[in-house]
Amino acid sequence: SVKLVESGGTSVQAGGSLKLSCAAAGSTTYFSMAWFRQAPGKEREGVAGIDRDGDKTLYADSVKGRFTISKDKIKNILYLEMNNLRPSDTGMYYCAAERAVSALLYPSWYTTWGQGTQVTVSS
Repeated sequence: SVKLVESGGTSVQAGGSLKLSCAAAGSTTYFSMAWFRQAPGKEREGVAGIDRDGDKTLYADSVKGRFTISKDKIKNILYLEMNNLRPSDTGMYYCAAERAVSALLYPSWYTTWGQGTQVTVSS
């Protein structure tokens, strides 16, 4: 089984940058992976995803051009680099992994989740 542990979340001012990490215990070589976030009182939303081959990435419209998802296959770590952060980016960020995913940014496709890391962006 795969276990995921996120890190890197913290408080930052608007316009700042953060890089989140998701370390996987267990091989994720053949897994699609994604980052999701959830703000208080809101549904979990897909932020960025990468297919299992690492050839395809997908981003939510709200983060395109500001966030970059990447995967270090050797270290087995998923990253989310976030630039030009906005208060609307505030939330708990989760990484997720799944072998077969038809829709990278839909949470219902994923069965393996990390515990989350909090990102707070102040204006």
